[in-house]
Amino acid sequence: MAGIVFFKTQQIDTLEKFYTGEIGMQVWLRQEDCIILRHGNLLLGFCARQDIECAGMMTFFYETVKEVDAMYDRLKDIATELPAVSEKYNICRFFSQDPERRRLEFQCFLHPVDV
Repeated sequence: MAGIVFFKTQQIDTLEKFYTGEIGMQVWLRQEDCIILRHGNLLLGFCARQDIECAGMMTFFYETVKEVDAMYDRLKDIATELPAVSEKYNICRFFSQDPERRRLEFQCFLHPVDV
């Protein structure tokens, strides 16, 4: 089973450039007023609307700390903190925001997971 998480946006072109250029997502499907982007098995849809949705958090999963650190290096100008270990969740992560201020997390598990 698969799914897509959709968000309302007022900046669809800006978000496409941000998520493809800065995050490395690929365009999966383009529709009249929506775009669906892919990162691994994560599908995010953004649809042009008069209002926006910024609740919740989007988490981008990586397999290694090195990959998380590389994303931090790419996004350090907009990161809200340095990469750090969360002992509670046994992950390495940092946080950032997209152009409409949606909260983004970049993480890897520090224990084996079935991917």
